[in-house]
Amino acid sequence: MIRVLIADDQTIVRAGFAALLAAQPDIEVVAQGGDGREAVRLTEAHRPDVVLMDIRMPGMDGIEATRRILSDAANAGTRVLVLTTFDVDEYVYDALSAGASGFLLKDSTADDLVSAVRVVARGDALLAPQVTGRLIREFARQRRARPRPAPELENLTARETEVLGLIAGGLSNAEIAERLVVSEHTVKTHVARVFTKLSLRDRAQAVVLAYESGLVVPGGNE
Repeated sequence: MIRVLIADDQTIVRAGFAALLAAQPDIEVVAQGGDGREAVRLTEAHRPDVVLMDIRMPGMDGIEATRRILSDAANAGTRVLVLTTFDVDEYVYDALSAGASGFLLKDSTADDLVSAVRVVARGDALLAPQVTGRLIREFARQRRARPRPAPELENLTARETEVLGLIAGGLSNAEIAERLVVSEHTVKTHVARVFTKLSLRDRAQAVVLAYESGLVVPGGNE
């Protein structure tokens, strides 16, 4: 069972998400909260697999709550899926920088939401197609500043560095395998080693690190 916590300041929205997810045979809604502080407290109490986190909430917002939840080593098994009505650059960037594994707009379909929970729960990253381009443009804006040094990249082999760059370019394992002319199993091995060496939770964090470090320049792989 995928154990889910829902954090949203709108009672009707929380109830709707809860009813939808609870109807799935492999998902259990373990708790619901109305603000960021409550989300942090409930995560400590229930240690869910996935937190559905609204961004705009009174008091502590969803981004700060995400940062606090994922900075706690006791929540190593928890993933955060950010839900919002705002597909604005700063929200996407800040949420992923805080450690969120996914970003989905609230006007997505019910099937998309259920699928997103499953994707994030198994350790993969998820971005709504509507915000992917905006994310890259935000990275481009951020790159006007000096790249953040990432000495841990020196631990990667040349092939692992190449794989990281392709992940940041949005390629799937199958697409990377085709690009490098290797098996998908080989790519999965490289990806696992990259994540281990760089202490990454998922592909979302890999994208953030690749761009912030200057390893990948927006538009450079086009």
